[in-house]
Amino acid sequence: MRKATGRKMSLALMLCLSFIMVLSACGGGNNSAAKTDPPATQATNNNQDKATAAPVEATGSPLELAMKGEYKGTKVTMFGPFVDADQVKFETSIKEFEEKTGIDIQYEGSKEFEATINIRVDGGNAPDIADFPQPGLLASIAKTGKVIDLTSILDQAKLKANYNQSWLDMATMDGKDGKIMSGVWNRSNVKSLVWYPKKQFDEAGYKVPETWDELMALTEQIAKDGDPAWSIGIESGAATGWPATDWVEDIMLRTTTPENYDKWVKGELPFTSPEVKHAIEVMSDIWMNKDYVYGGTKSIVTTAFGDAALPLFDNPPKAWLHRQANFITSFFPETAKVDEDYAWFYLPSIDSQYGKPVLVAGDIYAMFNDRPEVRAVMEFFTTGESIKTWVQSGGVIAPMNDASLDWYTSESDRRMAKLVQDASTLRFDGSDLMPGKVGAGTFWKGMTDYVSGTASLDDALKQIQSGWDN
Repeated sequence: MRKATGRKMSLALMLCLSFIMVLSACGGGNNSAAKTDPPATQATNNNQDKATAAPVEATGSPLELAMKGEYKGTKVTMFGPFVDADQVKFETSIKEFEEKTGIDIQYEGSKEFEATINIRVDGGNAPDIADFPQPGLLASIAKTGKVIDLTSILDQAKLKANYNQSWLDMATMDGKDGKIMSGVWNRSNVKSLVWYPKKQFDEAGYKVPETWDELMALTEQIAKDGDPAWSIGIESGAATGWPATDWVEDIMLRTTTPENYDKWVKGELPFTSPEVKHAIEVMSDIWMNKDYVYGGTKSIVTTAFGDAALPLFDNPPKAWLHRQANFITSFFPETAKVDEDYAWFYLPSIDSQYGKPVLVAGDIYAMFNDRPEVRAVMEFFTTGESIKTWVQSGGVIAPMNDASLDWYTSESDRRMAKLVQDASTLRFDGSDLMPGKVGAGTFWKGMTDYVSGTASLDDALKQIQSGWDN
């Protein structure tokens, strides 16, 4: 009993002391200070609220946040095929972005990119971003599920506004669990071009053809005037035959539907089909006519592709027309001036129902690691600004609609950019999309055998198709 009573008295005493301390705390300091400085007390409370409140997150897209310095000090790794002069041009094109955002894009270029990228991805050492000049290679990696789907990462409405729909279609590939947006297009080359010696062409009274019939009429007229119209060469060492595949692809886009072209590229429409055979027959109307080709048909296989355009620059020209992508100008004489000594026209449509298709090549950038700064860089690559300095230096065409035509240094490049923007259909180089054993194998060889006369067209088509069948 004594123990219990003692504990109760102790407890009562403690409660009493606690009550006195609370009263002292409430009255703390002198009352006059409390009465005369209520604003200061209120300010203190406000500061406490601010200190304990959750920080306000910055809003905006990853690119907008990057421009505000949100990712300053971060690094983004990138791996691709740009080396030498192209690497310098690429690094120049991203320099201002790096300075503004503080993001360090660490680019590594390799001539062995195609062989190396698979090893890195399979080994779990993929770069944050990789540049694929051959979408077929990206497509094979996308199926593994290791490529990040950009569908929910990038604003699709902005992409639709800034790209021809065909670019977005070509970026849609099979992922591990369905279709994904596998990358974004940043640099392109245009292939559906016919080059000619402008000054002499105009002096001769020739007119740029607007239709395929007009093109064939011009070809015949030049032959009647005593010259072969076309200069063609497909020799390229181990890659001999590839220029022929470009011709077939361009004509396929002009004689059948884009859907059939896509099926053909995927192996669903065989080379032995009537559609493919017809395209090569249309090509053969020019290639297999000895009066239309400089040196005759047999010279096509032995003429280096880089030398094939040179007869256009003889005075007078020994040939007048050469179909090749815009990169071919690097093989032209250094003294030749664009829009003066030479120019190009669009390889005309054949069937009007297929519109004005354009065959292109280019670079698609894929994302392998998902971090905010990587998202910002990928978004940057969807803007014309990301390739502006490269456009200004010449040699490339921007696929984005917000790339100003004023950036191009020649009327030739401006027209080329407009051609890409206005195309009814854009499709990528078909052989680059096919598996290597076909696109860079039986397709090259089969076309070479056909043009050289060592195989009939039917036999050549069976030979090419065997690449798929095997």
